[in-house]
Amino acid sequence: MIPQTYETLYIIRPDLSDEQLEQVILQYQTILQEQGATEVTIQHRGKRRLAYPIKKFREGVYIQIDFKGSGTAISVMERAMRLSEEVIRFLTIAVEAEEADAA
Repeated sequence: MIPQTYETLYIIRPDLSDEQLEQVILQYQTILQEQGATEVTIQHRGKRRLAYPIKKFREGVYIQIDFKGSGTAISVMERAMRLSEEVIRFLTIAVEAEEADAA
């Protein structure tokens, strides 16, 4: 089975310290690697103003993770995000092969 390429964008609460932020990012990277994901790359998109308040926050820190893996890796990571108080929103999409090659 060929692993699918995925892209996850998640928004972290803006009131965390830099150390806490790095800890949260590392937590999800570790979950993916434990689930067998490969080519995990993280892009820190910075703090941005939200279009509308989410969980009473008007800003959020955007983080993007690109990786190759299975659907089980996604479900484990998204479950952890859903239970987390630090992550206020997340979205995972499958990247088409042509798009993945161009990136």
